[in-house]
Amino acid sequence: MDQRQLPGAYVPVMGAEEVNRFLREVFPQACGGDPQEYRATDIRPGCCTVRLDAGFKHLRPGNTVSGPSLFALADIGGYVCALSHIGPEALAVTTNLNINFMRKAVAGTVEGHCRILKLGRRLMIFEAEIVAGEHSEIVAHATGTYSIPPVRAGS
Repeated sequence: MDQRQLPGAYVPVMGAEEVNRFLREVFPQACGGDPQEYRATDIRPGCCTVRLDAGFKHLRPGNTVSGPSLFALADIGGYVCALSHIGPEALAVTTNLNINFMRKAVAGTVEGHCRILKLGRRLMIFEAEIVAGEHSEIVAHATGTYSIPPVRAGS
């Protein structure tokens, strides 16, 4: 049995820099042309942290980070959790993502602390706590599901 499938034994197979390199290669749109825009900063067993340095293009009036930017951070967090625990599988895709916006996030560093709730052969379920501001307050909470392509014979 694959160790990543044992309950509670979510072992990363890629580090943050490996995941960032892979994202730049297969999904450069996620970086918006800037490899520092959305990025993985930490990978741990069953968890990851992703970061957005929210600037002008991420803002709505009132210096508020837009909902689509926060949604993207949560989604990329799920992708990073999946990649870091299953390996470089570009075709892992979002099948569901639900987000609740809780308070205003202002321009600057926004982090997504993501945690795998279940990692199976075909699906990964995760949650993301999005924090921002001087006191790292929770600005959004998301849950999502990623579809993991079946393992191909000979790979």
